Amino acid sequence: MCGIVGYVGKKKAIPILLNSLKALEYRGYDSAGIAYIKDHDIHIIKKQGKIKNLEQSLSINEDNHIGIGHTRWATHGIPNEVNAHPHKVGMITLVHNGIIENYESLRQDLTQDSYTFKSETDTEVVAALIDQMYQKNHDMLQTLNEVTKKLEGTYAFGILCDEHPDTIYAIRKDSPLIIGVQDEDYFIASDVPAILNYTKEYYLLEQGEIAILNDTCTFYVEGKEIKKKLKNFEGDSSSVSKSGYEHFMMKEMMEEPDVLRKTVHHMKEETFTFKDYQSIDIVACGSAYHTGLVGKYLIEQYADIPVNVEVASEYRYKKFFPKKNHLVIVISQSGETADTLAALKRAKEYSLDTLGIVNVKESSIAREADQVIYTMAGPEIAVATTKAYLAQVTTLSLLALKTAYEKDLMTKEEYEEILHSFDVGAVKVGKLLNKDYSEQAKQIYEKTDLFYLGRGLDYALAMEGSLKLKEISYLHSEAYASGELKHGTISLVEDGTPVITVMIDDHIRSKSISNNKEVRARGGYVIAISNTDLPSDSYDDLILVPHINDFVNPMMALIPMQMISYYVAKARGCDIDKPKNLAKSVTVE
Repeated sequence: MCGIVGYVGKKKAIPILLNSLKALEYRGYDSAGIAYIKDHDIHIIKKQGKIKNLEQSLSINEDNHIGIGHTRWATHGIPNEVNAHPHKVGMITLVHNGIIENYESLRQDLTQDSYTFKSETDTEVVAALIDQMYQKNHDMLQTLNEVTKKLEGTYAFGILCDEHPDTIYAIRKDSPLIIGVQDEDYFIASDVPAILNYTKEYYLLEQGEIAILNDTCTFYVEGKEIKKKLKNFEGDSSSVSKSGYEHFMMKEMMEEPDVLRKTVHHMKEETFTFKDYQSIDIVACGSAYHTGLVGKYLIEQYADIPVNVEVASEYRYKKFFPKKNHLVIVISQSGETADTLAALKRAKEYSLDTLGIVNVKESSIAREADQVIYTMAGPEIAVATTKAYLAQVTTLSLLALKTAYEKDLMTKEEYEEILHSFDVGAVKVGKLLNKDYSEQAKQIYEKTDLFYLGRGLDYALAMEGSLKLKEISYLHSEAYASGELKHGTISLVEDGTPVITVMIDDHIRSKSISNNKEVRARGGYVIAISNTDLPSDSYDDLILVPHINDFVNPMMALIPMQMISYYVAKARGCDIDKPKNLAKSVTVE
């Protein structure tokens, strides 16, 4: 969840470290710090809050050429300067992304060896452990190999050692880390956007690999030097800029028509379908989990395959009942989501076929799944996913469509007509994005509670709409299956309570209309999102969206929900791209 950067080369390090940290702000953080070496001395500056607080304490023009930096989301210990990274113990200075699960026992052992600790963090314990081992052999490569055998959990480390003031050491397990290269300049970073202002060339550090960066770049596994393939990022820094928009979220919503077209074009070339499987598990977290619920509806309804959708953090610990011809699909924007990655590994332990649906090439899930399909969303910076969610839904919709056709559950004419309708949908999405949703936002932004309602496919969409609203506006929002409303929840509806109902499913619209009337009878303010006109006594505000077909309609309902969330958050003065307590890539359990 944190952001790691590092630089060693011929240029001044502090501006590079700061710019790289700023490029990773989308990952979320509550403190920031850097450590740099000047005249063989290590200087550490850490600040609670935003990077601008750190920047005010630094001399940008200071003549130094090596350093590491970090943005932290608090896990062990409250967010303050003491717990912020980097941490220094003895000769070792360290930044860390991940969680060390056995840090308490390590801390006890190190305390008995006269080490004392200033912070509450697991990271400071690791710095002490590395220092303890290094003091015995004064060989960093050997030390890091030994340290990894003692650590339980996930980590990506950027490390400085007093005795090697011209060198950065890096190592990872489960948490992502890349090594950027530009002539005689070398970088470490949690993600590619951190280095795009300097280079598009990078090495992907694999599990257990150690990188040593000074006037060259070398890689090791278990003490033996290895050669790695240099990769090139397909894009440029403009893909991670706001391009004139006030927020990344708005920019990324406005990119959704193009993302839809690109995803459809990409999926036309995709040969993988579900036709050989008798059952499917879809496993994911957050918005990706909601994608799975939409996929379940379409796959079961049209491809005639039973689908189970589970939250990854639950699935990874459940008892498995392996079945023949069973597929496990894992969905993740980043491809690094810790619980989803662990669920994938669990499925592979049982020799189940696995499919990864991810947005980031060469990510951990992409490399470990048996099959991978990339969504074509491009870099997504805002913490609240919009275009990546749309791309995930589109991908599952097209897989359901292709499978139905290959199983002779629809004619070629029906298949081609629906496939063409996605292009029509892209145009309609563009028009929906340009509508005004400020009136709906005015009815919501001063409230403290809101409910989303839906049935079937509509309920799956309502869950995503509710999540989007709460994560960026901090307004308490809950999604319920409409039929469950009268089983307790309706007691919370009072005069003026906003209730957004999703009503794009033709088969159950009449039931949802009845639920709307129940809400209004108790004083609730009903905003209906529908693709057909409704009785005037079943809503207070009607948002009409185009009616195309079951495969494309979810994208039509999605846009108003995203836009309403954005304008409510804006009216409430929230930090839309970087909501509190949230991270873009959740790399800890």
